[in-house]
Amino acid sequence: MYTRVVTLSGVKDVNGFLAAMQETSLSVLRTQRGYKGLSVSADRSAGVVGTLTLWEGEADRDASDSALAKLREDVSAQFATDMKVETFEERVVEMTRPAGVGSPLMLTWISMDPAKVDENLEHFKREVLPQIKKAPGFRTLRNMINPETGQGLVGTIWDDEETMRAAAEAAMARRPEANARGVNFGETSYREIIFFDM
Repeated sequence: MYTRVVTLSGVKDVNGFLAAMQETSLSVLRTQRGYKGLSVSADRSAGVVGTLTLWEGEADRDASDSALAKLREDVSAQFATDMKVETFEERVVEMTRPAGVGSPLMLTWISMDPAKVDENLEHFKREVLPQIKKAPGFRTLRNMINPETGQGLVGTIWDDEETMRAAAEAAMARRPEANARGVNFGETSYREIIFFDM
């Protein structure tokens, strides 16, 4: 599966953004070849909103951009001060229970040498994923990477704020080992799921 992640910052009216997106973009999204789903998340206190779209193929995702870019820019201009668009391959997906609107989401940006992507993902699946899965409150994980740049994003969804924060502490404890493998960590964003079209 392939993904497009759009991050909007400076959003003062999260509900207004969501309503506008549902009125303008959602119907167009659903008509795009290879479209597999959408989730929208927000950190209301920080004014950050993110959208994740899933695509069956890389060509489908890239072809959809011509239909969606103008809509995206219009909504961004109305509700946000900045917009960032990233594309990834979804390399690891794990779901024990489906998430829903209101579920807490933790997103962490990562980077590594592109030459080490496959090796590090195998290590993640073998050693790290089982630890995350057995943590109380775990629901869903997506590990996404751009194999050409080594830039990536890991998202996990939890039962509640308490289990998410405990998972964040455990993740921090694992970072020295990941750093030793050449994985660098960027921003971590704590949000809630505000819309699903899956």
